[in-house]
Amino acid sequence: MRNETLFLSTNAPKQTMDLLLKGLVTGLILSMMIGPVFFVLLETSIRRGVKAALWLDFGVLISDLVYILIAYVFYKEVEDLKAGDDSSVLRIIGGVIFVGYGIFNFFKKVKERHFNAKSIPASRTRDYVFLGIKGFLLNIANPLVIFYWFSVMTIGAEDAGGASSWGMLFYLSVILITFFGIDILKILGAKRLRPLVTHRLLAGLNKLIGIVFVMFGIFFVIQGLMMRMQ
Repeated sequence: MRNETLFLSTNAPKQTMDLLLKGLVTGLILSMMIGPVFFVLLETSIRRGVKAALWLDFGVLISDLVYILIAYVFYKEVEDLKAGDDSSVLRIIGGVIFVGYGIFNFFKKVKERHFNAKSIPASRTRDYVFLGIKGFLLNIANPLVIFYWFSVMTIGAEDAGGASSWGMLFYLSVILITFFGIDILKILGAKRLRPLVTHRLLAGLNKLIGIVFVMFGIFFVIQGLMMRMQ
């Protein structure tokens, strides 16, 4: 109850605004990440229609919720090991994961993609269910997702009042709504986005996101180390 009380205290408006801003920025950064799901989402929208792409994205959302649950359990285990209110361990671990993920993203090579313009619209319920399963499996196949969700929780933990709080639920909800809201915009504008999706642009975005992750990670590692020295 202490964490819920903290979130609902007189400082709640400021905490809520901080979590809202952090959630929006984090959701925006995650939505810019380039991976197999990004390309499949655009191609599905172009070839099979908006409804089909939304079903695919729904499958991705479900897999993200599964990974968030796993990351939450991992986060709680680490949080329970720390002494008192000392969150330095969590910040250092989250920072190291962010740095590692950023370096991976920076050097990750992007293959040139040529979208197949041949239209095969989905028409049956079975087609849409299959696309949802496809989206789920595409995202669940990337175990690194667990680690960036862990790091994301580390970012919002202080303002949320800890893992076991309504603040954390609010923070993660904002991220998911932002993330998938932008996905819907991608789906709706897929045909207009296609000419812009060049190899050079995608490689540049990968490097940019990598740098942002590394900067976040270094900040949290330094902050954690300074907390331990106090």
